[in-house]
Amino acid sequence: MDSMFAPGLFAGQTCIVTGGGSGIGLCTAKELRRLGARVAICGRTPDKLERAKAELDAIDTAGAEAPPVLARPCDIREPEQIEAFVGVVQGAFGAIDVLVNNAGGQFPSPAEQLSPNGWTAVVRNNLNGTFFMTREVATKSMIPEKRGRIVMVTAMVARGFPGMAHTGAARAGVENLTQTLAVEWAQHNLRVNCVAPGIIRSSGTDQYGDALLEMGRKATPLRRLGTVDEVMRVIVFLASSANDFVTGSLYRVDGGQSLWGDTWPIPDPIEA
Repeated sequence: MDSMFAPGLFAGQTCIVTGGGSGIGLCTAKELRRLGARVAICGRTPDKLERAKAELDAIDTAGAEAPPVLARPCDIREPEQIEAFVGVVQGAFGAIDVLVNNAGGQFPSPAEQLSPNGWTAVVRNNLNGTFFMTREVATKSMIPEKRGRIVMVTAMVARGFPGMAHTGAARAGVENLTQTLAVEWAQHNLRVNCVAPGIIRSSGTDQYGDALLEMGRKATPLRRLGTVDEVMRVIVFLASSANDFVTGSLYRVDGGQSLWGDTWPIPDPIEA
């Protein structure tokens, strides 16, 4: 599919994408590089990052000089690893213009069966790690430079998240964090927004099996799963200079699931 964005939209900019080794993160990193950005991705699995970097290096940049790509392991739950990663990015590329907080992870479990360790692990990953990375990038680059765009990637938790209380609580925390930082950091010329995907067909959701995905499809008024490209396009808009007066906002990319869910019967499309 041809890009909806102007060629060179991110030329000269440095963009970090956490969880950039697969799924929505990798799709976003590819588009940012295609549009001229210097891209740095991180994650916890070196092999996955190496494969992702090879894919990014192979992207056709439409005749323009290919911007460099950096891929480094980084566990966002560990502030020391974040500090080291951000330092490497700054050393290689200079000031950081865009941060896409895509890294996260969870596992399905009824709330009564969640152990304290299971709860803590997911909150550390999805809430604490997101804040640690955001604060490091902001204080080391964006606030001193008086510019930057931050995009949080959460999940559709507007109507609760049955079966995933741990990640639902963490993601709701990130949504509130988005609003808070948008106000606090407006004085520094930063834009902070959030994208909440619904049921998206990706490497991340494939692990839950077809039965669960089919339940999600039926609970979506548009009667289909979303794609990583559809989420990516919203992320890239919010990360770009095309967005200049949007901050503290939440964009749900969920096919209407947050409005209907499975509370209401959703009729099948009428055949013509």
